[in-house]
Amino acid sequence: MSRLKHIGLAAALALGLAGAALAADVQGTGVVKAVDAKAGTVTIAHEPIGALGWPAMTMPFRVASPVLLGKVAVGSKVQFTLLSASDPKIDSLKVVE
Repeated sequence: MSRLKHIGLAAALALGLAGAALAADVQGTGVVKAVDAKAGTVTIAHEPIGALGWPAMTMPFRVASPVLLGKVAVGSKVQFTLLSASDPKIDSLKVVE
């Protein structure tokens, strides 16, 4: 497991969200810091996500479809939807101004 992935997982575990499931999709906003098409991940410096009790932080997220990665670039401000807190995966990702 890469150090960056380990940090994201550790952050989620530290926040007590490892076994939590979302009652509804949760929205987030942030800035893309890295895109790794090979790993199927996007690293986002996101604003606080109140629905999950997450503070602002930078972490990698897996995407539900690799097509989503082609829609963003490093430095893009994005809105995203998470499907699960226990295994945070982005289901939708769009660039915003």
